[in-house]
Amino acid sequence: MDKLLEVREFESITCNEDYRNDPHYKYLNQETFTELENFILAFSEKNQADANVMDFLKISVRRHVGKVIQAKNYVGLIQMKNGFQIQILPKVSSSEMEETKKTFLRMLMSMKDFPSKVFNEANLKMDRMNLYEIFINMYIQEVRHLMKKGLRSAYLSVEDNLNYYKGKLIVREQIKKNLFHKERFYVGYDEFSVNRSENRLIKATLLKLQKVSNSAANIKEIRQLLPYFEVVKPSTHYMKDFSHVIIDRSTKDYEVLMRWSKVFLLDQSFTTFSGHTTARALLFPMEKVFEAYVAKNLKRILADLLWEVSTQDKGHYLFNRPTQFALRPDLVIKRDDQSTIILDTKWKSLTSQPRQNYGISQADMYQMYAYSKKYNTPEIWLLYPVNEEIQDAEISFESYQQNHGVETKVSLFFVDVTNIEDSLGTLRKKLIKRVTLKE
Repeated sequence: MDKLLEVREFESITCNEDYRNDPHYKYLNQETFTELENFILAFSEKNQADANVMDFLKISVRRHVGKVIQAKNYVGLIQMKNGFQIQILPKVSSSEMEETKKTFLRMLMSMKDFPSKVFNEANLKMDRMNLYEIFINMYIQEVRHLMKKGLRSAYLSVEDNLNYYKGKLIVREQIKKNLFHKERFYVGYDEFSVNRSENRLIKATLLKLQKVSNSAANIKEIRQLLPYFEVVKPSTHYMKDFSHVIIDRSTKDYEVLMRWSKVFLLDQSFTTFSGHTTARALLFPMEKVFEAYVAKNLKRILADLLWEVSTQDKGHYLFNRPTQFALRPDLVIKRDDQSTIILDTKWKSLTSQPRQNYGISQADMYQMYAYSKKYNTPEIWLLYPVNEEIQDAEISFESYQQNHGVETKVSLFFVDVTNIEDSLGTLRKKLIKRVTLKE
């Protein structure tokens, strides 16, 4: 059986043999399916306060099929204890897995806390690498970037039993070890060395990745890097060494590498999940990824306008006395005429059915109305990812104040994440057109 299952968001996984070759389902054997089910239950229990997590991987029962698992909200890689890997990719308009992976990685790198800055996708054969191998390659590229600047050295406290005197004699150890060796000195001294905590952790990470990687290209690159760390001892006490890591001006180049090393050495994830049901789980909430990707690119697209664009705006509350229930719209645009536009991103797949409100959550609309009232603006935009069913539709909702015209207008826009520049360029034209119509 193949050790990797690739699944897109909203696709369903079954362990029913009768549906093994059914195009509507992805198949896992019973053992791996059960292990995945246990992982979901542990994940949901750990994060039950987070509403998005509750639909993370949804377990349900379908008639004639039995139990099915549907991927939602979180994407990334789960590796089970038996070594089987489940790769969940976002549902985007591109049908090719390789292009989907490239789009997803571009989206990830827009997140402020995603640890990568020198990644070059051009050198990768995306179709041959799963996400974990791609993350390993990101780490390798970060190490190569560090090598160009050189490993940092530091004065380290060293204790050693020497045949010559150096530094300060450690009397207790001298008596214990050299009572019958008067020619030796047990001393402590400072040594300027590359054998510092950061370098030990990097070497330990490279050695571990060399063992777990299944990519010949990654293993080859790791072997090329290890000679640079020949005089560095690999870390054996990870937490102790991480506690000694201090990121300042002299160690700025280590910041990203230390975050990756924590992920790889401690089997951490970019989510809050940590448990015992998996060897590794690198998972990303698509709601946050989509929000960061749109925000970063929209700021760039609007940069030449005299508009102030802020993310996660603060200072407005649903109630003023007491000031509670903070409002945090994803994007707030203050135009040069001092008017305001609110934009909120929603990673949801809408439908073309107006009788079902296009699949828009009623709670989301209440939220938009609250933004409109508290920010004193009628201009609200909801940004959704484009999908095959609904792409170029012009959809908006308006409420009116008697004798005062439009009170709130919520307009929908569908973002094509695979072609983000052109897509948000179209949104830019729409926003400018609104200004022109008002004038």
